[in-house]
Amino acid sequence: MNILKSIFGGGANNLNALDAKARIDSNQPLLILDVRQPDEFRAGHIAGAKLIPLNELRGRLNELPKDKEILCVCRSGSRSGAAVGQLSSAGYNALNLRGGMMGWQGAGLPVKKGK
Repeated sequence: MNILKSIFGGGANNLNALDAKARIDSNQPLLILDVRQPDEFRAGHIAGAKLIPLNELRGRLNELPKDKEILCVCRSGSRSGAAVGQLSSAGYNALNLRGGMMGWQGAGLPVKKGK
């Protein structure tokens, strides 16, 4: 049950879109990690996000800082929930964007297109 909560909401490591935006804009911003595929990323992502597709994450952990909170993002929150699990197991402080980019856009927040 805890795994489902961490993926789909209810867990302490989940942020909704508005809370995530507030954290991104704060004086302690999050590193935004987009775990979708490159074509999804180009179609629209959060400005400043780093793209590492979920299937590449294990082999690219060295590209991520351990001293910063990481906000994982995907389309709906499922893949990013899996990324949070991988990162947490490897000693990272990771959060999931509940609802993913669908939730972000549904809240009327800005999206960058292209790379």
